[in-house]
Amino acid sequence: MAEPLWRPSEARVLQTNITQFMEEVESDWNVTIADFDTLYRFSIDEKEKFWQSLKDFAGVIAETWGDAVLEHGNRMPGARWFPGARLNFAENLLRRRDDGDAIVFRGEDRVRRRMSYAELYAEVSRLAQAMREVGVTSGDRIAGMMPNMPETVITMLAATSIGAVWSSCSPDFGVEGVLDRFGQIEPKMLFAADGYFYNGKSIDCLEKLEEIVLQLPSVEQTVIVPYTREAPPLDPIPHAVLWTDLIDDYAPGEIVFERLPFNHPVYILYSSGTTGVPKCIVHGAGGTLLQHLKEHMLHCDIKPGDRVFYFTTCGWMMWNWLVSALASQATLLLYDGSPFYPTGNVLFDYADYERMTLFGASAKFIDALNKAGLKPEKTHGLDALKTMTSTGSPLAPESFDYVYQDIKADLHLTSISGGTDLIACFVIGNPVAAVWRGEIQTPSLAMAVDVFDTQGRSVRGGKGELVCTQPFPSMPVGFWNDPDDAKYHAAYFERFPGVWHHGDFVEFTEHGGIIIHGRSDATLNPGGVRIGTAEIYRQVEQLDPIVESIVVGQDWDNDVRVVLFVVLREGLSLDDALVARIKAHIRAHCSPRHVPAKVIQVRDIPRTKSGKITELAVRDVIHGRKADNKEALSNPEALDLYRGLPELTK
Repeated sequence: MAEPLWRPSEARVLQTNITQFMEEVESDWNVTIADFDTLYRFSIDEKEKFWQSLKDFAGVIAETWGDAVLEHGNRMPGARWFPGARLNFAENLLRRRDDGDAIVFRGEDRVRRRMSYAELYAEVSRLAQAMREVGVTSGDRIAGMMPNMPETVITMLAATSIGAVWSSCSPDFGVEGVLDRFGQIEPKMLFAADGYFYNGKSIDCLEKLEEIVLQLPSVEQTVIVPYTREAPPLDPIPHAVLWTDLIDDYAPGEIVFERLPFNHPVYILYSSGTTGVPKCIVHGAGGTLLQHLKEHMLHCDIKPGDRVFYFTTCGWMMWNWLVSALASQATLLLYDGSPFYPTGNVLFDYADYERMTLFGASAKFIDALNKAGLKPEKTHGLDALKTMTSTGSPLAPESFDYVYQDIKADLHLTSISGGTDLIACFVIGNPVAAVWRGEIQTPSLAMAVDVFDTQGRSVRGGKGELVCTQPFPSMPVGFWNDPDDAKYHAAYFERFPGVWHHGDFVEFTEHGGIIIHGRSDATLNPGGVRIGTAEIYRQVEQLDPIVESIVVGQDWDNDVRVVLFVVLREGLSLDDALVARIKAHIRAHCSPRHVPAKVIQVRDIPRTKSGKITELAVRDVIHGRKADNKEALSNPEALDLYRGLPELTK
């Protein structure tokens, strides 16, 4: 019988936040919570009681919580959480004001900085005063085209302390990509770094910024943050002022936190799809805060003094997830730049030096470490590291093996999945349970996750659509400029009325875990049989000659045929022998249905700014259709590699 890859020790279980939380739930409601499964069932059956206990356990600061926990709890959408509450998002992230590390920052090998909780509070205070002087009020939008640096966190906190709405993208976005996002929400202020570092190079942003600001008439002030140089030029950028000049006239003081309704907008995030202008997804302060506290404190066991890292840009929801760790009184370890510069060990050097306790990255990053032959277990101590999280795409079983063999044996490896749409996770880790190879451990507490077939029936024993059958606090407030919620309803509730349809193709395991087989809209249907793309990636990328792959379905002869594109190691070429080896491996480890009809070598694979490969864009291109919203891609030129291929005409 198979054994789990890891089990927490009894001592570790007893010391977790979730064990303490179970005891408090028992005391609060006079119930018996025997184990995690009992707690999960309680969180679904008694969701109002669960969220009351969670806010108390986390010590959430609020002026009032009102009389009701949930109104219209049978509506989805339409449920309202804590309708009488008044709170402020930033106030909950700035609860500490001591000399401990709030933020540690590394910008590749060029910049190292450290900021205490007291210094963070002081800087937020100064910037909030400056913003108010500019005329920023509750509900205004503040935008950032920023690296993952301390000023980005400071700006978000200053904006949300006033009740303004924060929205960000990374500075590597092109002009159209920025305008497609910020042009819709009409920000009053725009914050941007003068440039950024990547792969040892300094990349200037000022010329691009000028073009952007000229097409954003709503911007009343553009704030330039010096990063790649001490005194970047301001001309000819409209309404421009240096960060230092903006805040210099203000002394630190007590921040006036605007306490606002639970659903008051805090963030606007953007769908990362490659068709049409991105959806502007509006998230509420209270729901975002409660979800992140739940995930951090209970599922990731983050405690005061922990040092939390996620490799992310400011254009990915994992940045928003990361910065919320301040509410758990943890230290943020920020990094901006290439994770492989100057070597693939740079992030593990950072982990050792700063005694990182949680290391977060994408599944593709972990796979790349494995492909590169790196073995941090032999080169680094990683003594403080207790949790490693992975998201962005399914974490292959072989990557689970790699983490435990070559990174650290005694480690809670937690694959997590949710998305921009809910700014949180549907499925996540469990620090008091075993980790099984290739499986996400559990549905997130208070998330009524199920698997539906195409007829909307629950299929716990097979593959199907990931759904959530009950409302949860971080459901979007709505989409920007969608007054009747028509786009919002169509995005999540059209497929199964009254049920959130997430768009992942998944199955439950015998251990109660979850396996994600890919996005539903990218599933393959040869002969009418649904196949998840992750099943093919897992097998193909085990083969040493293959660096990476992307698989799509091509309409062919009144059916769909599977087409696999592969990037090979430098110097290798695809020949008949390697094609036969690839097909044989897939056939042996998946099924004949999974075997691609065509295997084609390419130089590059298109991906979004957050690192996700874009199967839908490739599928459009090979069918001769226009792939919209190329600005969502970090390498849109890669799509040209798939256009007009003669191999796909026969």
